[in-house]
Parts: sequence; structure tokens; C-alpha cells
Amino acid sequence: MSLHETFGQPLLTFPDAEKSPLSIRAKALVFVDPRSRQLREELEQLAPRSLPVLIRGETGSGKELLARHIHRASDRGGLFVSVNCGAISPTYADAELFGYAAGAHSSSASSRAGWFGSANGGTLYLDEIGDLPLPIQIKLLAALENHEVTRVGAQQPSPVDVRLVAATSIDLAQAVAVGKFNERLYHYLSEGRLDLPALRERVGDILSLAEYFLGIYSQRLSLPVPLISEAAQQVLERHSWPGNTRELENVIHFALLVSSGDEILPEHLNLPDSTNPLTQIEQQVEQLLAFARPGQLSELQRLLERLSQRVSQAPR
Repeated sequence: MSLHETFGQPLLTFPDAEKSPLSIRAKALVFVDPRSRQLREELEQLAPRSLPVLIRGETGSGKELLARHIHRASDRGGLFVSVNCGAISPTYADAELFGYAAGAHSSSASSRAGWFGSANGGTLYLDEIGDLPLPIQIKLLAALENHEVTRVGAQQPSPVDVRLVAATSIDLAQAVAVGKFNERLYHYLSEGRLDLPALRERVGDILSLAEYFLGIYSQRLSLPVPLISEAAQQVLERHSWPGNTRELENVIHFALLVSSGDEILPEHLNLPDSTNPLTQIEQQVEQLLAFARPGQLSELQRLLERLSQRVSQAPR
């Protein structure tokens, strides 16, 4: 993961993302748009400190890129350990997070440090922390406050030095209000908070990201780098990008493959009519249906209500 300059602007990249099974992961962020530049200032202020950090942003917007940069800029000597909380088994969550002692299970002849132990001296990144079961949230908070964990089957706690960076695509305050997230853990995480705007809210970043992805895929496929026509630029900037940066990358990759000349045209982008408000709402509903979690149901309901209103007002 690196932070360097491209197009005269800072760029965060995640070159090893191809090795990850998470296809929705964003691989790049730029800081061109005013909202992005403000985010970068907040990021640089938080990174060297020891505070826990909570990153809120939509799926595919680049939350892990921010987390990795925070770790790198913190000068912590340990590992950056990334954990998808939605993939943790509820049955074995204790052992996965905090580890287990030898003999704790019938098949465990040796001990295991768990994700917490692996991140000792470094940074533990918990993606979609709202997916953690409540009992595990309480144990997580205790481990962070006491700087120690007790492995499953162990008699004594083990000291740990871990900085937590957590991410969520839902409103954790709402989850707290309905009893689905621990209030004390929420306040602990909120000491350092970063809000990553959706790509549609960072219009100034879209063309720089598109040019970056165009350059990457042109090099990978040994193709000349085409220009993005003015008409295509307008389409890109009007699109609502429900899939955020990851969707933009896929659109640019497709456009490069189907374009025949030295220019990317609107018909190469494989995007619906971005000027149609019905299309924009349908795209957002489709994205939420694909990745919705319990805390997003209220947002989905609001979008469906808007869609219903648009349909009822549409000319017949």
C-alpha cells in the first residue's frame, strides 16, 4: 500500500488487492475533490496518534485503504491484521479473535494467538464491526481498555498492545439506539472518527480515478492509453456510483476492452442513463440489496419510498 503523487495529486493505492477474495474492495483513492482534501487532512492528523479510529463509508469506497495508511503512518512495528467481522463464525468468535490455549479443544494440540495476538504491536482492522455479536463486542472493549486478552482455555490473561481501526457501512449510532451495538464500545471508537464520502459526493475525484484505472489496465493489457472524451467525462461525473470506486474500476476496465479507437466514448461505458432519477434510485436499491445489513434496512426503505413516488408521478 502506498501514498504517492499522480496527476499532480496524492494517490492511495492497494496493489495487492488482486490477491484478496473480496471483489468489492476499492484499490485506489485520490484526494482531488475538496471533501477528499479535507479527509486527507483529518487522516494525516489521526494517523500518528494512538487513538482508535472508526471509519464510516459505503461498500467499495476505500475504507481499508485509509486503515492501511493509518497503520503505515503510525510507525507501529507490528503487523496490520485485517479481519472481516461478517466472516467470523459466531460459534468460534472467541477463539478466532482472542486465540486459544493448547488443549482448549479436542483437536488443538498447540495454542493460537488469534487475530488480536497476531496484531500485537501493530494494528487490528475490523471491517464491518457492526456484524460482531454483542457478547464479543463487550469482550473486545475489555481487551482494548485493559490491554490484555484471555485465550479460550487459558488461566491467565496475556498482555497485548493493539491499535484498533474499525470500519462500518451502517450508522452505528442507530444500531446503539436499537440495542444492536454496545454503547460503550461505540463511544470508545468515536474518539477518532473518519467519514469517507461516497464517490458520488466526491465528483472531483471521479476523472482522476478513471484515468488512473485506465492507465493501470492499459499497461496490464499492453494497450495504448485512450483519452476519455468530454461526453464520456460528463457521463462519468453524472453517474450515481452505487458501487463506488470498485464500480468505477469495473466500468473503465470494460470500456478499455470494447473501445476500438484512441478515445473512450459514452457508449463504451456500459452505464444506464445517469440523467434519469428513476435509474439512479434503482441502482442504489440494487446495491443495498446486494450488500444490505440489518442497519441498512431503514435506508433501503427510504429509497423504495422515493422510487414509489417517482413511479406514481411519472407520465403514463
